[in-house]
Amino acid sequence: MVATLVATALYLLLPQSLLVAPRFVLPALELMLLVPLIVINPRRMTRQTRVSRVLSLGLVGIIAAGNLFALGLLVHDLVASGIKNGGSLLVAALQVWLTNIIVFGLAYWELDRGGPVSRTQLPRAELPMADFRFSQDENHDTVEEVADGSSISADWVPTLIDYLYVSVTNSTAFSPTDTMPLSSRAKVLMSVQGIAALLTSLLVIARAVSILN
Repeated sequence: MVATLVATALYLLLPQSLLVAPRFVLPALELMLLVPLIVINPRRMTRQTRVSRVLSLGLVGIIAAGNLFALGLLVHDLVASGIKNGGSLLVAALQVWLTNIIVFGLAYWELDRGGPVSRTQLPRAELPMADFRFSQDENHDTVEEVADGSSISADWVPTLIDYLYVSVTNSTAFSPTDTMPLSSRAKVLMSVQGIAALLTSLLVIARAVSILN
């Protein structure tokens, strides 16, 4: 909920020229999808229905689509000649980059091993195939103090923080670091995120140099 609200706030603070619709349309739609999800799981993610699954994935999809559209408009404005509000565009680029981290972290969290409810409520033998391989998944045969926290020894499962970390490293290194994508959809998502982050970074650097000059 907090991650979704932060992403929504970042969208609301974007310049009007980068919005896909009137300012409050997408945020209102996102909140409409978020409310029933909170009602179903007011404290912890322990219940999942077909409706809640569709709503949660739809919410992530809407945030992602709005942010990628804003990125496209941002690219257009940054490369356009005669733009006078370069400073505000650089701030907007930071907002788009941060939203990119949040939304892809949420996407990884929603998709991997059937989603957050499946990961915590189902026995490991019943989990769908993993989309990501974390270091904890292969630490069972290392030194004892590390092996004690592995997936096998401690029944460890990734949380939202772990997926946000994957998203941060993918947006800064533009490639996987200690967590490897396994499924095709995970590789596609990481590729889209890496390209978006690289494009934003390159254009921001170029624009910043231009402003300094």
